[in-house]
Amino acid sequence: MAFPTHHSIRLYCGVAIFGASVMLTPARALDSEPTPPGTATAALPVFKDPTAALREGLAGYRAGNFDASVKALRYAAEGGQSVAQWKLGQMYAAGDGVPHDDIKAFQYFSQIVASYDEDASDPREIPFISSAFVSVGNYNLHGLQSLKRNPRRAFQLFHYAATNFSDANAQYNLARMYLDGEGVPADPRQATRWLSNAAEKNHMEAQALLGNMLFQGLNGLPRQRHRGLMYLTLAREAAGDRPENRWIVDLYDTAIRTADDFDKQAAHIELSRQLNKRSR
Repeated sequence: MAFPTHHSIRLYCGVAIFGASVMLTPARALDSEPTPPGTATAALPVFKDPTAALREGLAGYRAGNFDASVKALRYAAEGGQSVAQWKLGQMYAAGDGVPHDDIKAFQYFSQIVASYDEDASDPREIPFISSAFVSVGNYNLHGLQSLKRNPRRAFQLFHYAATNFSDANAQYNLARMYLDGEGVPADPRQATRWLSNAAEKNHMEAQALLGNMLFQGLNGLPRQRHRGLMYLTLAREAAGDRPENRWIVDLYDTAIRTADDFDKQAAHIELSRQLNKRSR
């Protein structure tokens, strides 16, 4: 069964999406410039098939040969290789070996979402498909320069990936939408449920948010300071010193300053149990 798209949303190339002025051209036209009359054209690379092109594209990427990698990955993407579509989406989203371009990233991720068939997809490709659902969800949630925000569509995509793929990033984003009442009525109980699911998969941001909620007794949760401190400790350890994770460090520092000896001892016991579960 193909993933159902919203009646007002068309996720395929060559049409305006969400009623916005984003025109997505076929993948083979990406980055191509018109050839002036009389100019000789370079021979296109020849690949045995899309699968072979995917292998060459990934090998070129690992070797740092981005020009050859992108050509091979485009060929594979045109041939329906979802891993190639995902890799190109990631590269354009991060500006990794190619100029940063969220529109192109959005197109490649959208191709995966539009063509996903749960009855026919290779199970080995599910992590890439799930990641594409989350990426398209985030683009809908935040919008692009020429793409109107669509929180409701974002919710649908996160919910599908959270439920069907058990994707921790989708579960975390879904929880945030329930907390903020974004695209869906606010529901702290549902938010806690999805945060717990993501936190159990060692999702750092989910552990930090859930830990703070438990430690402080926020959003109607009964205060469980030792469990909250346990999750905050796990999140703090994963956060390291990266600037973008400063908010996690601040939550942990606040909790550890106000925790008493019982909280710390109980959190230590809970942390040992959690780490034992990981090692099994």
